[in-house]
Amino acid sequence: MIAQMRDIVASELAPTVTPGHAGGLAVALYAGRHAEFFNYGLADDAAKRKVTPDTLFNLASLRKPFEATLVALGTLRGELRLDDRVPKYLPELDGDYIRRVSVGELVTHTSGLLLPTDHPPWPNDQFTREQFIAMLNAFAPAPGVAPGRQRIYTHAGYVLLQLVLERCYGMPIGALIQHRILRPLAMDASFIPERGADNRAVMDGAWMRRVVQGYSDQGAAVGPIGDQQSYFDFPGTGQMFSSARDLATFAAACVDGRAIDPNLREALRMTQREVFRVDDKFGQGRPGRPCVCRASPSSTSPAASTMRPAISASCRRGGSPSSCSPTAANIRTRSRATRSCPRWRIC
Repeated sequence: MIAQMRDIVASELAPTVTPGHAGGLAVALYAGRHAEFFNYGLADDAAKRKVTPDTLFNLASLRKPFEATLVALGTLRGELRLDDRVPKYLPELDGDYIRRVSVGELVTHTSGLLLPTDHPPWPNDQFTREQFIAMLNAFAPAPGVAPGRQRIYTHAGYVLLQLVLERCYGMPIGALIQHRILRPLAMDASFIPERGADNRAVMDGAWMRRVVQGYSDQGAAVGPIGDQQSYFDFPGTGQMFSSARDLATFAAACVDGRAIDPNLREALRMTQREVFRVDDKFGQGRPGRPCVCRASPSSTSPAASTMRPAISASCRRGGSPSSCSPTAANIRTRSRATRSCPRWRIC
């Protein structure tokens, strides 16, 4: 089985990193309670620094599973409810549409929200918290769109979810994720750093030397190492950083339930239960989790084994590692959605 999974990595992911292109790839393969790591390319072409399992990547939209897990934990502990309307936590949200959106709809991408920060043409501006709230209050959906009726991927919805969680717990989102998820799982190389005045992550030199340099599709460096780009100009809206080794730990906890706290173990399971059928091949979990993929029973892939393998991959070049990569952090100028091969089902 391990040999077959290695073949999948070699055929689907490794070819995306070639000597003629800047960038690198770190893959963590977890199956049968065993983790293996595959590293390709360079973390920094100028310094010829190689990618390792401990290289730190900007996770982009793969931060969302951690916020989804916070919601699951909160519901299990009776601290919030999925059917709570967002104005319960943010009374300043009083627009005709947004006041009908629930926490559960935010976390499953079924709110119907679609702001200018969610699709091209990408805006050039940054938005303060006040401007973001005003955008939400003014939001009017396309005809036929209503809360809970459809699945529309929305980054802005998760920025709003961050504000809901911070108001609910009276704690910054980075500290919440650290205290409730990362520390219990001993994920010591994962964090959401503050964003400095130069838009770089605030971290000491030793950590910064582990961070990759981002590149465009054309191989040009995108910003400095540790660049923290965001459309939003308020705390907590920068990207999360992690390593393939830490993501393997998270995958193991999701697949095997290896969590210290029983509530965390159940929360991770909760996030993998389908609540919204997208089409005949894909379903949306509750809360929405794009990072753990299991083989569909009808799959002919070796991954359909009862060993229930999980693959996490981080890349550092413009495009996604492959149209068939089970899960990948697409590190580019802006955060973008995870892509999954049709033979894998998001659950």
